[in-house]
Amino acid sequence: MASVQLRRVDKSFGETKIIRGVSFDIADGEFVVLVGPSGCGKSTLLRMIAGLEEITAGEIEIGSKIVNNLAPKERNIAMVFQNYALYPHKNVYDNMAFSLRLSKSPEAEIDARVQKAARFLGLTPLLSRYPRQLSGGQRQRVAMGRAIVRDPEVFLFDEPLSNLDAKLRVQVRTEIKEQHQRLRTTSIYVTHDQIEAMTMADKIVVMRDGVIEQIGSPLQLYDKPANLFVAGFIGSPSMNFIPGTAQATDGGVSIELGDGNRVYPGALQRSDVRDVILGVRPEHLSIGAERDGFAGTVSVVEPTGADTLVFARIANVDVCAMFRERHDFKPGETVRLAIDPAHLHVFDAATGARLN
Repeated sequence: MASVQLRRVDKSFGETKIIRGVSFDIADGEFVVLVGPSGCGKSTLLRMIAGLEEITAGEIEIGSKIVNNLAPKERNIAMVFQNYALYPHKNVYDNMAFSLRLSKSPEAEIDARVQKAARFLGLTPLLSRYPRQLSGGQRQRVAMGRAIVRDPEVFLFDEPLSNLDAKLRVQVRTEIKEQHQRLRTTSIYVTHDQIEAMTMADKIVVMRDGVIEQIGSPLQLYDKPANLFVAGFIGSPSMNFIPGTAQATDGGVSIELGDGNRVYPGALQRSDVRDVILGVRPEHLSIGAERDGFAGTVSVVEPTGADTLVFARIANVDVCAMFRERHDFKPGETVRLAIDPAHLHVFDAATGARLN
């Protein structure tokens, strides 16, 4: 196992800058997820850590060794790819053993490692099968087994679940997390799916346009997003945003919304008087009393079983409310939604930065 450090890492393709001065540390044994929209640079960053892409500037350190000029095979890392990258003409055993044979490990050691990884991943009955005879989840477990047998210092995962159906994604996601809890090998995982990031990570690195927007634990990012981008990206359903104007009052600062209603966040200072965006997560909207909250018109109701999602228009904005209890609202009905002041997020409308 090893720690990983990135220091002011840049990557350019010609005149186009893909990664811009990225720096962060990954502790020994930590599971870190790089998350962001397509094209933000997360997979490019992972490939630079692996040595599959050259860096333009900066340093990458694995286990106290700068690896900028080391070939991938010299970095003691193992990578699990999106498309499994299995050899179709080799059975499961030979796919898992391939890298060890390439390094001329003794056959007895190869067999011991393959058998141990197969037991660990539930692949023992499948060792004689070929990739074409396996399901998508089984192929992904073989790809993970091929990485495990190498006993690397760092595991790298490049969107390994994107080719699986929804139910299988949940199953394999749990298996990867369980694998990490057993092995405690430093792991770096790339995904655009914030649910995967929230459920798997010790630490999340949120990226956009080649830069880091915020680093923190899943709950830190969920409860205290640094800006509008992180607030909207982390969480499903996503946070509701309502434009308003922060105004000084005798009691401090209030926010006037587009329909003339006011809310009182409590944590704002008079220096925060400006145009703002009010953020509230769907689960922090509740059914208000007759004169409480904001009147809205229901547009769509989505029962999911455990929760009910109600989409309505309040303060001239379409919002989503999530209720644990079941409601029988109909489109066109009026509903009053109350905002929990303790869970309000306030962002500067001009910069997107968090104010409270």
